[in-house]
Amino acid sequence: MSGIMDNRSVLAKADMALADLIADGGYLVPEQAQKFIRVLIQESVLMKQATVVPMKSPKQLIEKIRFGSRVLRAGTEASALPIGDRAKPDLSKVELDAQLFKAEVRLDNETLEDSIERDQLRQTIMQLMAEAISRDIDEVLVRGDVLSADPFLAKINGVLKQATSNVVDGLSQKTNKSMFRDMLKSMPSEFLRNKNLMKFFTSIDSKIDYVDSLGDRIGVLGDKMLMDGGDASYSGVPIMDVPLFPENLGVGSNLTNMLLTDPKNIHVGMWRNIRLETDKLVSEGVLIIVATLRFDVKFVEERAVVKTTNVKVGA
Repeated sequence: MSGIMDNRSVLAKADMALADLIADGGYLVPEQAQKFIRVLIQESVLMKQATVVPMKSPKQLIEKIRFGSRVLRAGTEASALPIGDRAKPDLSKVELDAQLFKAEVRLDNETLEDSIERDQLRQTIMQLMAEAISRDIDEVLVRGDVLSADPFLAKINGVLKQATSNVVDGLSQKTNKSMFRDMLKSMPSEFLRNKNLMKFFTSIDSKIDYVDSLGDRIGVLGDKMLMDGGDASYSGVPIMDVPLFPENLGVGSNLTNMLLTDPKNIHVGMWRNIRLETDKLVSEGVLIIVATLRFDVKFVEERAVVKTTNVKVGA
C-alpha cells in the first residue's frame, strides 16, 4: 500500500511541475513550443540541415520568385527596352500542409523522482520526447509515401518520393565517384551556380562504401580514410549520411537512394500549436505524456534536386 502512495505522491508532484508547461487545454505556450521545436531540430539529422518553418496555421504558402532566364539585353541610349526584351520573374507558390502525428512517452517513477528533486522535470520531458520523436520525424521526412501500406509513412510524401524531375539510375552498383559525377551533370546548370551550398545525402552504408573505396587509394587521402574516415566529398560537395535513408529497397532488399540539393531547399513546416496531454498509471508509478504535432515537408524548387536510385549497399 505504501508503494502505491509513494507513486501517487511522485505523480502528484509531477503534475504540479507540469502545470506551468501546458495551458489552454494542453497546448504549449508559444515560448515553450519554440523551445520544443528547437530541441527537435537539435536531435534530428535532416532538420538540422533543412529550413524549418514555424507555421501559424496548419496550411501555409511559401512564395517563390526567381529569374530563371536572361535579364540583361543589349541596350540603346535614351531608349526603353522593347516589350519582348523585358524580363519577368517566375512566380509560384509551394503549400505546406501540416499533417497530424502523435507520440506517447512514459516516464517511470524513478525518473520522475530524480527529476523533481533536481527541478529538471520539464527539461527531462523535453529531452526524452525530442529524442523519441525527432528520429521518427526524420523517417517520415525521408521515406514518407502517401501510397505506402504503413499508415505512419502514408501521411505525407517525403523528400525521396518528391524528387522526380532529375533521376539517375545507379544500376545496382555500390556508391562510387561516377554516381556523384552523374548527379552533378544531371543538375540543371542554372542551379549549379550555388554548387558550394549543395550536399549529397545518402544512407550510412552507402557512404561507408564510398569512404572504403577511397581508402584503397595510395597516398595521403587513402591513409586518412582508412584511419579516421575523413569528411567525404566529391568535387567540393560534402557527402552526408542520414540514418533513416532506406537500405532495403529493390527486389533483393539491398538498394538505397541518394539526393543532391541545397539543404535549405528542403522546407519543413512545423505547426507551432503543439499539444501535450498527461495521464497516469498510479499503481505502476508511470506518467504518460501524449504529444500531438503537425508537420509537412516540401522542396521549394523540386527541379533543383537530383535523385539516384538503385544504389547497392548489401552483398
